[in-house]
Amino acid sequence: MATVSRRSEMAEATSSITIPVLLLGCGGVGRHLLHHIVACRDLHSKMGLVLRVVGVSDSRSLLLVDDVATTGFEDEFLTEIFRLKSSSGSSFSDLHDLGRCQLVKGAEVTTNIINVAGQLGKSTGLSVVDCTASPETVHILNKVIDFGCCIILANKKPLTCRIEDYDKLISNIRRIRFEATVGAGLPIIASITRVLGSGDPIYRIIGSLSDPRDDLSGMDVARKALILARLLGWRIDMDDIQVESLYPKELGPNSMSTEDFLRIGMLSLDRGIQERANAASSRNKVLRYVCVIKESRCQVGLQELPKDSPLGRLRGSDNVVEIYSRCYNKSPMVIQGAGAGNDTTAAGVLADIVDLQDLFH
Repeated sequence: MATVSRRSEMAEATSSITIPVLLLGCGGVGRHLLHHIVACRDLHSKMGLVLRVVGVSDSRSLLLVDDVATTGFEDEFLTEIFRLKSSSGSSFSDLHDLGRCQLVKGAEVTTNIINVAGQLGKSTGLSVVDCTASPETVHILNKVIDFGCCIILANKKPLTCRIEDYDKLISNIRRIRFEATVGAGLPIIASITRVLGSGDPIYRIIGSLSDPRDDLSGMDVARKALILARLLGWRIDMDDIQVESLYPKELGPNSMSTEDFLRIGMLSLDRGIQERANAASSRNKVLRYVCVIKESRCQVGLQELPKDSPLGRLRGSDNVVEIYSRCYNKSPMVIQGAGAGNDTTAAGVLADIVDLQDLFH
């Protein structure tokens, strides 16, 4: 199997923009991104756009085309990677035919990523896409920024790191996109950015940004809240966010197994939550687990909200965000929809890559 291909004369004739892509992380979101890139070839061709994948990494290794300046992985090979990574525990070493590409392991992975960024960042340009869940990628991202590369994030942790590292990441705001870090494919970041860019000050954001069944500690919501607060210009860190966990420390992962928590712990929590829900109902309100960003205060936890509000009407696993500003005062801007899932998040990442096309040539 040929794993890489030179851009064909047809592609050159019909495409005016090529975006080289280097993917960090090939888990749920990363592998679905590769699937979306392949599935959208015809659509992107009509847009005059080609996404050329030059490298894909997982937690252990990096697949890299031999000539990153002119070649990219064949769609058949990207599809094979998607299938391989859909099997638990599979590694790139399990691929049958690497063809004209190299498999890099260990400490050389970071070195090669930075070298590719240096080579392409100052010539054709490069989009470095972080679909990991690691805090360790921030030092790589801050290096590739210096080469003029673009950065697309599904990983929230680089944006919730120390404020100094955050400042470096967003030092060239035109070259970074991170819509998928809050609400997957929902246009939350873009909407806030547009409102702020119009000179309309945002004074309050309240949102349900995670399914508590997946995040009982509240830390995932807290990271998203920090991203939004920093987007508003707040210079705060995670320690500045008040987070209400839905379980006490004695029921935490360091004190109780998942099996015991589901069998015993959950039942012990029901009574207290039910009492709070009943009290809220008596006041014509409902309980929602939300983040609230207002008046220099950022907190995450259970809140009583009016039943007839957008968040009060929320059902199922949708995300809902209410944005209040001078223009959206009595009637807030409301964004609602599926805010989780590998497929949805990958679609949001792909949209961010496409959004950067004007920076490539």
